[in-house]
Amino acid sequence: MSRAVVLLAPPLRAAALVAVITLVAFLCIRAVPGDVVDVLAAQGDLTAAQQAELRAEMGLDAPLHAQFGAWLAQAVQGEFGTSLRFGQPVGELFLQALPATLRLGLGGFAIGLGLALALALGALAAPRSPLPALVQAVNIWSIAVPTFCVGIAALLVFSIWLGWLPAVGHYALPSAILGLDIAGQLVKPMYDELREAQAAPHLRTARAKGLHPLRIGLFHLLPSALPVLLALSSVVLAGALGGTLTLEVLFGLPGIGSLALHAIHGRDWPLLQAAVVFLAAAVVLVNGVAELLHRLLDPRPRR
Repeated sequence: MSRAVVLLAPPLRAAALVAVITLVAFLCIRAVPGDVVDVLAAQGDLTAAQQAELRAEMGLDAPLHAQFGAWLAQAVQGEFGTSLRFGQPVGELFLQALPATLRLGLGGFAIGLGLALALALGALAAPRSPLPALVQAVNIWSIAVPTFCVGIAALLVFSIWLGWLPAVGHYALPSAILGLDIAGQLVKPMYDELREAQAAPHLRTARAKGLHPLRIGLFHLLPSALPVLLALSSVVLAGALGGTLTLEVLFGLPGIGSLALHAIHGRDWPLLQAAVVFLAAAVVLVNGVAELLHRLLDPRPRR
């Protein structure tokens, strides 16, 4: 019985966390002044009676607890309602926007992880080269420079001044910007972890055999640092969602970030609520999968 409770605890904790985030997001969204009827009234000529009729049709005049209960009853069945601005089911809009978000997010993460690994292993293999200083510089860059500011500067340089890339609709620049930010978050703790692992007895034996430093790093150091790398990657990947959404808006990519911005501008509460729930569930899922993989790779948490 106790083992079953232990196995069920993480999923239940994750579900409770998503539920709390959903409720808080619902209350915060409804606290914003105005609704979609106000937006429509500003765009057209709607009388007060017509506005009241529209609110009644959309259920916006109901008490908050009734609105939340109606939305939750649909959400648990996989139905997130209809967009008040676009007139389409929210699920369809998300399915259309999800590929762009995944392409940017996973592409940027792959670039960042590869760059971080290359810098960390290179700095260990050549400690007297400029690579250790570059590790510090990339780490400071990710802390001090927001991706949104880098995106604006990149647009000015590569799209407007040089004309090498279109201003909107491409993934090259945003993926590179996101990847550099992720690399800066990963490379310093990864480099420190690998440097500490160098003191292990089997690594001293490998060095005594005359193995190349790069081979030692790839086949001896890196496997011992995989649990830490996995934990770092899960945190960074979850945090990279925010950078993905802002870069989507900046570069005009048709992802969930652009969809959420349209929902905010149009006071499209069902669409915005679904976006918040999606992001919360994505972050919880990434951390849950990373925790499971960490337990499989490292037996110490299981004990």
